[in-house]
Order: sequence, then C-alpha cells, then structure tokens
Amino acid sequence: MGASIAVQGHSHAETDHLENTGSGILRASVFGVSDGLVSNLALVMGVAGGSQSADAVVLAGTAGLLAGAFSMAAGEYISMITQRETMEKQLHVEREHIVDFPEEEEAHLARLLGESGLDADVANDMARKIHEKVDPALDFHALLELGIVPNKMGSPFAAAVASFFSFVAGAAIPLLPWLVGDTALTISIGVSGAALLVVGGAVTRYTHRSLLVGALRQLAFGGTAAAVTWGVGRAVGSLL
Repeated sequence: MGASIAVQGHSHAETDHLENTGSGILRASVFGVSDGLVSNLALVMGVAGGSQSADAVVLAGTAGLLAGAFSMAAGEYISMITQRETMEKQLHVEREHIVDFPEEEEAHLARLLGESGLDADVANDMARKIHEKVDPALDFHALLELGIVPNKMGSPFAAAVASFFSFVAGAAIPLLPWLVGDTALTISIGVSGAALLVVGGAVTRYTHRSLLVGALRQLAFGGTAAAVTWGVGRAVGSLL
C-alpha cells in the first residue's frame, strides 16, 4: 500500500522528482543556451581583441555558432542514445530474470520493499501481487533496483534538436550586436552579461544552489572566459 501511494500519489515533491528525471529535453535546452552563450562570447571577444574588422568577428562568430550547435546536438544525441540503449539492455536482462527465476526475483523485490521501510509481511504480500504479471514486476524492479523509470527514458532525437537550437540562441546573443554598427562591442558585452545572469539563474533549477549564486557564478565564469580570450586576441593581434 505504501509503495502504491508513493507511485500514484503525485505530491509536489514527487512530481518535481519525476520531472527532473524525465526526458532531459528541458535540461538539454538550458545547458545548450549556457554553452552557446559562453563559448561564442569567448570566441567573439577573442577575435574582437585581435582584429579591428567587424566582418572578421561576424564570420568567426557565425562559424563558432554553427560548429558548436552541430557539435552540441551530436554530443547530446550520442550521450542519450547510449544511455537509453544501456537502460534497455538492463531492462531486457531484468525481464529475463523475472521470467526465468520468478521466485528469486519476487523474494528480491520483497527485500527491496522491506528496505524502503515496509513491514516484512506487507512487503511479501505486495511483491507476490506485483509478480502476478511480468510488466508491473519489471517496472518495480527497474525503479527500485536499477533506478530506471521505463517510460521516462527520453528521446535522443528531441534532446539533440533542443540542444542545437538552444545553443544557436545562446551563441547568437554576443554575435548579433556586431551586425548593428560601431557600438557593437559595448552592446555585446552588456547583453551578454545580462544573459549570463539569466542563464546562470535558470541552471540552478537542476542544482541546490540559490538563484543569485548561480547567476553570479555564471557571470564570473563567462566574464573570465571573455576577458582571457580578449587578452589573448590582443596579444596575438599585436604580433600579426
């Protein structure tokens, strides 16, 4: 009964947990924006530090935007498809165990339920009822034994698409001001700084840090990267 309530009750805490361990698309989008913003800001500032040509900055920034977006999408797809295939293999093995060794697996589930705090008799009774059918038994074993939610393993393709477009969105922020005129550098620094604060705050959704700490940390890292590449660009540019 306790486990049924835990699975079906959907309290706010449980709903948040299920969302955070879900498809990964929102996570991929948030981190895609962050990566695109920081990496292209550093690239744009590096080229701007070493060149007086706005065209050179736009060319480099556009190349960095596209290269980074494709790389991000490919990496996210490979990561998620590998993770999904690994989970599917684990589920396949677990299903075979449930079919071939029903009594041992039922006893194992009872132990897992008992370890979660259920009375031994209740745990044994639940395990027996759950193991009347293979699919419910697999779901419980996957969750309690493997930490897998079978219907929430996510779509690698959707995560890749989300990563691509979110990276483009982040990378475009420091680049677009260079299309407007002479104040490009100032505007780029200003809007990028504001974006770093916003994105840093958004990333804290997946951490235990406060919104302010996340925002300032992102600003510090992004600002440091931009300052370093600017300095390197100035040094290299002076030698050319």
